[in-house]
Amino acid sequence: MHHGPDIPETPYEEVAVTGGAGFVGRHLVTALSLLSRKVTVVDQAPLPPGLETLPGVSHVRTDLCDYGETLLALQGADAVFHLAGNASGTESVADPRRDFRLNALGTCNVGNACLELGVRRLVYLSSAIVYGTPSHSPIREDDHPTRPFLPYGASKLSGELALRSLYATAGLPVVIGRSFVVYGPGEDPRRAGGEVSQFLRWHLNERPIPVVGDIDRKRRDFIHVEDLCRALLTLAARGADGETYNLGTGTAVSMRELAGAVGAATGRPALLDADTSSLADSFTLLADVTRLRGLGFTPRVTLAEGLTGLAALLGPFPELPTARAVFRREAPARRRLTPPAAVGAREEAGTC
Repeated sequence: MHHGPDIPETPYEEVAVTGGAGFVGRHLVTALSLLSRKVTVVDQAPLPPGLETLPGVSHVRTDLCDYGETLLALQGADAVFHLAGNASGTESVADPRRDFRLNALGTCNVGNACLELGVRRLVYLSSAIVYGTPSHSPIREDDHPTRPFLPYGASKLSGELALRSLYATAGLPVVIGRSFVVYGPGEDPRRAGGEVSQFLRWHLNERPIPVVGDIDRKRRDFIHVEDLCRALLTLAARGADGETYNLGTGTAVSMRELAGAVGAATGRPALLDADTSSLADSFTLLADVTRLRGLGFTPRVTLAEGLTGLAALLGPFPELPTARAVFRREAPARRRLTPPAAVGAREEAGTC
């Protein structure tokens, strides 16, 4: 990340980043280290290569679903960036209870720990998925309903509500950022479902790009991970307590346009293999970023620049993406559960 005049010097010296070993977290930890901050990465995963050698960076392996561990991990932090949790909508469909535990309970614990420890600023990275299927576009934070259709969206919104209630009742200094579609270096092709890196990986393997839905009606607001980190730093420095901010660019790109941009970045036309059997997500997901711009934030990385840089990093024939979007799972076979009292009665009667 390039340090420039539009990146505010965060006023916090000791910072904790939950999920700091993840995709966005790694970039944010790097940015904070460049700002000469003391950074504690709070993550159950080991630190990725390069992060452990950054000046001022330490690592605490923590289960945020355990309140005692959370308190210990966040002790001494002036500011906390809460990025940890499940980030996959598909995984939330497969295991909604795990998703809720990580995203809702984990966030509730982080909020309460910050309150108890007297943390001066909590920034929570939520998701635009909390809006559900857009009723209009662009989406503004305060005039669009929150009706998530995925368990992931419900758990992220539950985290928001928990933190906002702590702000209202106890003055928790929290700012919430709803991220739109993030892309950039370091995404895991086995888990990342964002179209930018997926399109590039298929194209760099000289394969047609599979895309589900209407390639013109399916439009997304893509934000580079470096810009997302700048936005999070802006929220930490200038965001208003209790407020929610869309984190996007304010520009919608269709799947057809994205394929064209991929072709321009690589010097070879990109071919799309469209599957229109499902139109569940053929809608425009576009942020109204008026509120974020009011804090002095402007995105720096254009889609063309982001694609060119990412293509150069991936090189020819990168690992193909295997993550796919799943909105429904097959209904499980019905189970008949016997109440414990009935089991005991049968055992006493000798009928088992």
